[in-house]
Amino acid sequence: MAGDFEIVRDGPSAYLVRVGGRDQSHVHLDDPTRLEFDYVRRMADVVDGHGSPGEPLRCVHVGGGGLSLPRYVAATRPRSGQIVLEPAADLTEAVRERLPLPARSGIKVRPVDGRSGLAALRADSADVVLLDAFDEGVVPADLVTVECFREVARVLAADGLFLLNLTDRAPFAHVRRVVAGLRTLFPRLLLSAEPATLRARRTGNLLVVASPRSVPLAALRERAVRSALPYRVLDEAAISSSFGGGSALHD
Repeated sequence: MAGDFEIVRDGPSAYLVRVGGRDQSHVHLDDPTRLEFDYVRRMADVVDGHGSPGEPLRCVHVGGGGLSLPRYVAATRPRSGQIVLEPAADLTEAVRERLPLPARSGIKVRPVDGRSGLAALRADSADVVLLDAFDEGVVPADLVTVECFREVARVLAADGLFLLNLTDRAPFAHVRRVVAGLRTLFPRLLLSAEPATLRARRTGNLLVVASPRSVPLAALRERAVRSALPYRVLDEAAISSSFGGGSALHD
């Protein structure tokens, strides 16, 4: 909802962005590589493992908020070109004013919704597409359909990665349907989550990574073990076992 947000200090150079009463982003202005939210750290682990370390990437972020991940990519992969699709222009304006981006960050925010923004992008123009967009705690329905995934597949490079941050709880009816839709276009998948989420103790963030060619399974499993907040990484067989049987969503 327009205007339904706040930016509050959470340390000497740290700020919390809340949207609709929910914690949406955590930003460390002095050190953008510090990522407080576990699912954001997991998304960064995937980005770190793509291509050559430190080399620029072409990233498209569907959903912006406080721009935590774009800041991270700009810090760890200088000269990266990043496009952020964030329809809440008033939020972006407030973030730019209170949490300014570094000079020459390469981050460009477009005030459009995800579907419109994706449709306007050139084919094969992104190495990574990151979907982290919520409306009142739920991913907008038009961003998890086969038709949307077809746009992402068009925009992605042949070896690109599509990251989707989803929330669900057992028996994971929503994630099952999203996985079914992804499989119509992306032959390679992996999924990561906290053990408590997979054990059905609570609702949690499930990160799905899809690709036309390959996903960084081994590298991510190594990261998961060494993480300050260890998580599990499921391969395609485990995804079929735990998240199969859904019917794809359509516009």
